Amino acid sequence: MSVASHLNRGEPIRPHRLGGVTGPEDSGAPAGHRPRVADAGPVSFAIFSLARAHRAFAAELLRGFGLHPGQELLLMQLLDRDGQTQSELLDAVGLDHSTVSKSLRRMQAAGLLTREPTQSDRRVLRVSLTDKGRAMREPLKAMWSALERVSVGDLDADTAASFVDTAATIRRAVEARGVRRRGA
Repeated sequence: MSVASHLNRGEPIRPHRLGGVTGPEDSGAPAGHRPRVADAGPVSFAIFSLARAHRAFAAELLRGFGLHPGQELLLMQLLDRDGQTQSELLDAVGLDHSTVSKSLRRMQAAGLLTREPTQSDRRVLRVSLTDKGRAMREPLKAMWSALERVSVGDLDADTAASFVDTAATIRRAVEARGVRRRGA
């Protein structure tokens, strides 16, 4: 049965494989082992392992809708504000130009969106959802909800909220590193 079928029925979704976590000492490496070199950065290795596992499960869920990772982010941006330019989408999702261009081409071929040059500047492409793309709102919400249920299923509300705060703090620190380096 496809992931989409499970979501449509409201059935629980279980990740096929989330990296072989075997115990509290394990940071999520596929074989249940953190390489010794990674001992120099255990938090960074935990983030890497978590991101890899989360992305793999998200990709599994997205395949049920014929989407590739990252395409759901573009759809969500367009569902919030349809008719953005390709440059606005680039800024919103933080991916590189070639990745966004390739994703948009695939999504256009799948009938989810259109890309049309603007009248004021033919080099600027305006991206708009089709009816098929707009119909992805509820399936994407269900997929995102399933991903969240699996991700926080073993956490209480306070731990989940603390994780979100900690992740935001780490993200800001990593992003600021680039600003500090350019300004130095």
